[in-house]
Amino acid sequence: MKSEEEILLIQSALTGDCEAVTELLNEVKYLVFNLSLRMLGNVFDAEDATQEILLKIVTNLAAFKQQSRFSTWVYRIAVNHLITDQKKRSFQEQLTFDLMQKDLDQPIPTMDGAFSELEEEELSEELKLSCTNIMLQCLSPEERCVFILGTMFKMNSQLASTLLQITPDTYRQKLSRTRKRMGRFLENYCGHAGGKCDCRRRVPFAIKQHRLDPKRLDYSSLKELTIAEIHQQKKNMEFVDEQTLLFETLSHYQSAFDSQQFLRALLESKQLSELIKEDSVYGL
Repeated sequence: MKSEEEILLIQSALTGDCEAVTELLNEVKYLVFNLSLRMLGNVFDAEDATQEILLKIVTNLAAFKQQSRFSTWVYRIAVNHLITDQKKRSFQEQLTFDLMQKDLDQPIPTMDGAFSELEEEELSEELKLSCTNIMLQCLSPEERCVFILGTMFKMNSQLASTLLQITPDTYRQKLSRTRKRMGRFLENYCGHAGGKCDCRRRVPFAIKQHRLDPKRLDYSSLKELTIAEIHQQKKNMEFVDEQTLLFETLSHYQSAFDSQQFLRALLESKQLSELIKEDSVYGL
């Protein structure tokens, strides 16, 4: 059940109160960014998607019927946006496990003392984070969303199935099948899950292929959320399973998104109260 404080905050936001809207966006921006990062596979696209989703939240706020938690309503907007966005991209760039397998089977050069031990460690960690997020792109948008919600956000089947507009049983079946596919691939190819690939040894190849830039470590530059903040984002969630524990250990990050600056930009073009629509498809 929603707290009285949240209800009052939402009511203030609906009147166009800029401070209330900023506070609401601050509560959900990390959730939106981390979901976007896993769905899209890179920091740049995730930041763009975060802004697009938060804009939808602001401009459709009047459609929130307060019959569910605000975070649930936000999840629905984010999931719909990200799945639709991925479908638009898929005809241009469809990564598969077969293609990734061929890439990982290629012989790789040695490091040859090009970097210090500390640099090697940092580069291999960056490559692990990048590769793990790219690996998710081998799944279809729907499969990816099921896997991310179940394995990384540990969402219960009742809520996840509602967001995806399928039955809880269908969701559980899809999650089980997707986890098995990902688990088999990890077991064979990912060194962190018992496979043959080694991030540290693969760094020179990744740099040569322009997949890793030693001068631009996107994941290392992100600020991690504290355990308390992660737990706050993981209400109504459940434990999942073994090979795919690699994904559960990935950090959750803070987005560089500035809610106040975002709202100021909106206010320069239109009054906030005019942006909050009276109707929308997101009336959860």
